[in-house]
Amino acid sequence: MSGHAGHDHGVSADADKRWLSLALALIVGFMAIEVTIGIIASSLALITDAAHMLTDAAAIVLALVAIKIAAKPAKGGYTWGLKRVEILSAQANGITLLLLAAFFVYEGISRLITPPDVDGRLVFFTALAGCAVNLAATWCIRRANRTSLNVEGAYQHILNDLYAFITTAIAGAIIWATGWGQADAIAALVVAALMLKAGWGLVKASGRIFLEAAPEGIDPAEVGRDVAAVPSVTEVHDLHIWEITSGQPALSAHVLVDAASDCHAVRSKISGMLHDEYDIEHATLQVDHDGAEDHCDEPHGEAYRSE
Repeated sequence: MSGHAGHDHGVSADADKRWLSLALALIVGFMAIEVTIGIIASSLALITDAAHMLTDAAAIVLALVAIKIAAKPAKGGYTWGLKRVEILSAQANGITLLLLAAFFVYEGISRLITPPDVDGRLVFFTALAGCAVNLAATWCIRRANRTSLNVEGAYQHILNDLYAFITTAIAGAIIWATGWGQADAIAALVVAALMLKAGWGLVKASGRIFLEAAPEGIDPAEVGRDVAAVPSVTEVHDLHIWEITSGQPALSAHVLVDAASDCHAVRSKISGMLHDEYDIEHATLQVDHDGAEDHCDEPHGEAYRSE
């Protein structure tokens, strides 16, 4: 069985905001320095890193705004509250990474063909400083709750920027030692590839939540069989499993029990099993006696019967 850790949107959300704010201060401070040096050194790799740091800052700001909005209580037509704003933030971060990657692939290929005169020494030392700043920012966000896809989106931005600085430092050392200017463009292409990988992962994960797919690691067929195996259950159908937001799985199902059973007692057993085995805390179960009447004209999905 695979469980999902719940995401506490109270105390942990406040801690998330503190760590994200500290990471934001580090990123913005260094980004201003790097833009200036990137222009002076004529380094696409440094400018790529600076642009990536700008998206890092935007990702963190977006994450902070999403945390604040998601904490608002459910009311009116928003019966789940605004928790999925966090997933919008994660998806925006993923799409931004993909678009930036496409731009830097184009620029990197152009500079491979016509390499500019790059100051390798300046690139090298700036990239080393960038590594230090991003290590500190990465450490800050690792302290936040990464079961939230929103926080994970910001973390992926920062982590990719750390890889970018490492790659840029290597390119700067090569240019400094050999004068081979294409190393700068190759570094930019490597960073773009990392951005593509991280961006696609975020878009895919957020897309699963928007499409109300079952959470990663939870097999609906396995859940259906486990519910059908609870004593007194005869059949389970209309089984739906989705995520309200990252780390908050929910389930609904129609459960039939034998005529002599107490529906309330069986429902309690099923809820306990779902909580203990799958970390599903929000389960809506319609429990009826088997054969009493036809409750579902068109049941959705597969039916699971006790053996």
